[in-house]
Amino acid sequence: MPDRHEKTKSPYTADRDYPGAFEGETVTRRRLVTGGGQALGVIAAASFALPALGFALGPVFERGKATWEAVGSPDDFIAESYIPKVITTTRRVGEVGKTTVYMRKHEPSVDGELKDSYDEYVAISTRCMHLGCPVRYIEASQRFVCPCHGGVYDFTGRVVGGPPVRPLDRFYTRVRAGLVEVGPRYSVNSELKRYSPRDPGEPLDGIGPYLYPPRFSTPELPS
Repeated sequence: MPDRHEKTKSPYTADRDYPGAFEGETVTRRRLVTGGGQALGVIAAASFALPALGFALGPVFERGKATWEAVGSPDDFIAESYIPKVITTTRRVGEVGKTTVYMRKHEPSVDGELKDSYDEYVAISTRCMHLGCPVRYIEASQRFVCPCHGGVYDFTGRVVGGPPVRPLDRFYTRVRAGLVEVGPRYSVNSELKRYSPRDPGEPLDGIGPYLYPPRFSTPELPS
């Protein structure tokens, strides 16, 4: 039986029976040096990782700037059919950043009353809203047809057949200095209500706008 007067050794000093340690010591010089080295390693790693992470994620939260591009005179467009025009959607990447849009004048008997000054000319995207394949406008049937999976859209771009989940996207248009200009892309639901652009396969009817919110990088759209 241990002597009750025997001094109990602290659990913090049980492993300190070596030169340089003393009773009651809680942090040894060895542990201090080790901890300091680890802290410096963490700081050094963070100095490399954090800037790289910011560079990678910065564009995700950076809102793009809306651009406009002149595509012709108002006399170039009619209400009865579409005219294809090539525009640039992504700058500084050459031909890869270009796309074709189908354009015509707004027709009240087909499109209803003008929404605003951005609706005088209709500019429809050629990107199918199923998987993004390019669609073609067929003059004889007045339909947009996707050759990939059989998506079919009517004269206004609404879905009339196949797997697409919403109408074809559109672009804002306006007239400046006597020329028709095409601006940012936007998406529409089955009633052609405007929404910030979404990706193919993302419906915008019902709870669709909440299930598929717009990206942080979406440019500020005209109001």
